[in-house]
Amino acid sequence: MRRRGDDTVASKPTEEKSVKSEKQLISRSFWRDWVKWGPITLCTLFVTTSYVQRICPGFTQYLFYQHGLSFFVDLRHPTDLGLNHTVNMYLTSEAEVTLGVWHTVPDHMWKEAQGKSLAWYEQSLGNGSPVFIYNHGNAGNRASPPHRVGVSKILSALGYHVLVMDYRGFGDSSGEPTMPGLVTDALYLYHWVRARSKDSQVFIWGHSIGTGVTTSAVVKLQEQGSPPDAVILEGSFLDSKVPKGVPHLFLWYYWRFPYIQYYFSQDTIKANKVQVSNSENVKQMRTPLMILHSKDDHLTPIRMAEELYKTAKSVLPEEKVRLVAFEASHGYRHNGLYRDPRLPKIIREFVQSNAK
Repeated sequence: MRRRGDDTVASKPTEEKSVKSEKQLISRSFWRDWVKWGPITLCTLFVTTSYVQRICPGFTQYLFYQHGLSFFVDLRHPTDLGLNHTVNMYLTSEAEVTLGVWHTVPDHMWKEAQGKSLAWYEQSLGNGSPVFIYNHGNAGNRASPPHRVGVSKILSALGYHVLVMDYRGFGDSSGEPTMPGLVTDALYLYHWVRARSKDSQVFIWGHSIGTGVTTSAVVKLQEQGSPPDAVILEGSFLDSKVPKGVPHLFLWYYWRFPYIQYYFSQDTIKANKVQVSNSENVKQMRTPLMILHSKDDHLTPIRMAEELYKTAKSVLPEEKVRLVAFEASHGYRHNGLYRDPRLPKIIREFVQSNAK
């Protein structure tokens, strides 16, 4: 019995050693396979993706707008996101293009807004409160990422109307996005608002790609003799048409991988109609302008906002142009400015400075 017990005790180190050896063999096998197949797999993915991009220019359109990225939210029910004084509606900007739009009334009207019809919301636009049209950036929809709802809540709390539209192809809006198409949608919503807002101030706020939509629309509105009262550009860029060999602004993978510039050429970008120049548009704008930008913006560096500010000052009186830069220590990056506690005051002062 003693010998049997000793044998049992003696076998434990042997078993542990066997298990350890087996794990080491599995680990070595894994790294051996990775060294052998990993680079081959990565190269195959790289070449395949790039080749598909080259022969299918429409792929650029998807990667640029990322309009296919959606989130699990019923856009017909903005109350699910705490917007309990918001109505969902659909407008037709042109044949076969239906746009999903949210209209949030000023926060002090939330009780009055309960159960009201679309007609009531339309009529409320003429009650004298300032109206903001928010042109969002690429990817997602009017509900998400969360900064879009965050901006709506801030503006509503300040006593303003807010209209947030999903461009064609985004959210539950029909159609396929192109930059001219997005601008057409923005123009349509602006004229729709103007027709109902009477003498109320109307502002346009553009974020990211939405800044390109906004500046392009404002130039056209000036030509039509119906400019907005003022414009806010957040996370703005300069020009989507970049010199040969220089990475495209919104295609982050363009500069992450060597030689991929061959596949993402300016010809491909031009073919997909994604070109827009904020710098050229701002040169033509005569509306008051405020530029909001975070110094740690990882998509559109602060130097772009500074250059745009410089351009605006060359064509507008100094009192009509303002650049508000947020310190990098806050960590707002490209989408987080709505979290800044100073933002409501900044917006209120800008609206008041442009009162009729």
